[in-house]
Amino acid sequence: MDLIDDPQPVSNTPEFTVAEISGAVKRVIEGEFGRVRVRGEVGRVVVARTGHMYFDLKDERAVLAAVSWKGQVARMRVRPEEGMEVIATGRMTTFGPQSKYQLQVESVEPAGAGALMAMLEKRRAALAGEGLFDAGRKRPLPYLPRVIGVVTSPSGAVIRDILHRLRDRFPVQVIVWPVAVQGERCAPEVARAITGFNALAPGGKVPRPDVLIVARGGGSIEDLWGFNEEIVVRAAAASEIPLISAVGHETDTTLIDHAADRRAPTPSAAAEVAVPVRADLLAHVSGQQARLLRASGQMIARRDQRLRDLSRALPRPDSLLAGAWQGFDRWAERLPGSLRTLVSTKARALAETAGGLRASALLRQASKDQERLRSRMLRLAAAAQRQLERARATLPESTRLDRALSATTAHKTAVLGMSTGRLRPEIATARITDARARLDERTRQLNAALDRRLERARHAITQAERLRQSLGYTATLARGYAVVRDASGQPLTTRQAASDATGLEIEFRDGRLKLGGARTSPPRPPKPAPDQGSLF
Repeated sequence: MDLIDDPQPVSNTPEFTVAEISGAVKRVIEGEFGRVRVRGEVGRVVVARTGHMYFDLKDERAVLAAVSWKGQVARMRVRPEEGMEVIATGRMTTFGPQSKYQLQVESVEPAGAGALMAMLEKRRAALAGEGLFDAGRKRPLPYLPRVIGVVTSPSGAVIRDILHRLRDRFPVQVIVWPVAVQGERCAPEVARAITGFNALAPGGKVPRPDVLIVARGGGSIEDLWGFNEEIVVRAAAASEIPLISAVGHETDTTLIDHAADRRAPTPSAAAEVAVPVRADLLAHVSGQQARLLRASGQMIARRDQRLRDLSRALPRPDSLLAGAWQGFDRWAERLPGSLRTLVSTKARALAETAGGLRASALLRQASKDQERLRSRMLRLAAAAQRQLERARATLPESTRLDRALSATTAHKTAVLGMSTGRLRPEIATARITDARARLDERTRQLNAALDRRLERARHAITQAERLRQSLGYTATLARGYAVVRDASGQPLTTRQAASDATGLEIEFRDGRLKLGGARTSPPRPPKPAPDQGSLF
C-alpha cells in the first residue's frame, strides 16, 4: 500500500507585521490611559546633550520609564532628583524601535511636604559642604549706606513696607530691581538681579548700592521654592555687596538665608537692619556734643586752677624786673654826663689837631715838597741826559768796537782753533742798529716812568690840598662858624679866656672883625705855588 503525504493544514489566523503590532499597542495604550498622574520614586536621571531628561519612576514591584523634553524641563518648578518621591503628570506613549512604553512627563511635583524638605535638606548639605554658608565669608553691613538696592516685586506690599520703613528711620536713595518672586521665572531673575547690581561700576550713571535687600512676603514652601534654587544661593554667596535676605515670615527659612550676610525675619525688619534711626543719631550727636562741651569746660577749669597753683610759686613780676630797672635808671643818669665828657674830649682833641693845621703851615709844607720834587726831577733829567750822552758818545768809536770785536773773535779762534779774521762792516752796522733800538726803548721806558712818578706826585699834592681844606677851619667858617682870638692872635676856646683877654678879634668867612668896630681887610689869598716847569 503506497503511503501518500498529506499537505500541512491551512490556518485561518491572520498575520500582522511588526509595525502593525507596534501601532496597535500604541493605540491601545494611548487610547486607554491618555493623560495620567503617576506617583513613584525617582530612579536614575540622565540629561542628554540636547537638553531632554530621561529618568525612571519605580515602586516596590515595577519600573516605569519616563521622558521629559527640553521645553518641558525648562518649565519644571521642581526638577526630579534620584531618590525623590514625586507625582509626575503626563501622557502614556510607546517607543516602537525599542518595543517599550514610557511616560512622557510634562510636570513634576514632590509627593508631599516631607519629600520637599528631604530634597531641601539634601541640597543644603551639599552647598554647605562647598563652604557657601561659612560664617567667615559673611561681610559686615555698612553703618550708614547712601544707596540701597532692593530685589523684589515692584507691585507687591513688600516694596511699600520697605520704603515706608526707610522713610521713617533714615531716608536714603533706593533702587528697585523688579523680579518675579515665585514660579518658574523667580530663580533666574533673582540671580540675574543680584549679579546685575554687583556689575554696576562705582561712580557710574546708575549709583552702585552699598547694601542689597532680597525680599518677598510669606507663602507656602512651594511658593518660596525659587529662593532655594542653587543658582540663587550661589549668586547670593558670590555677591560683593553685603546682602540682606528677607524672604517670607519669621518662621520661613530658605537656602538664601544661609548664604546671605544677614537674615531679616520680615521685609520691614530688613529696612530696620539696613539703616539706623536718624532721630537716634541726632540725639546721640547732641549728647556727645554736650559731653564734649562739659569735658572741655572741666579741662579748662582744671588747667586754669593748675596754672593758678603754679603761679603762686613764681616770684612777682615787679620783683623780677626791679634789679634791671634800677640798673637801667643808674646808667640812664650817668649817660648824659658821659656823653658831655666824651663830646668835650673829642672837641678838645679836634681843637688841638686843628690848631697845628694852619693854612700857612700847609702852604709852606707844600712849597717844600714841590721844591724837593722839582730838585729830584732836575737831577733825574740831568742823570738821564748824561747817560744818554755817554751812550751816544760810545756809538761813533768804531775803532773801539772793532778792537772789542777783534778781541772777542780772537778769543773764540783760540778756543775753537780757527781764525775768522776781522768783523765785517755789515755785521757791525747791524749790531749798531740793534743797540740804537734798545737805547730808544730804554729812553721811552725812562720817560714813561718819569711821567708816572710825576703823576703820582701831583695826585699826592692834590690829596694833601683836599685834606688841608677839609681839616682847616676856613671850611668851617663858610658854614657859619667863627674863630675868636686874643690881641696876640691866639685862639680862645673858653668863655673865661675871652673875658680875661684885653682885646678880641673874630674871624668870619669874609674877613676879621676887632671889637670896637675896626674891620680888617679880607684875608689875603694864599701864595700860588711856583711853576714846576717841564722835565725836558
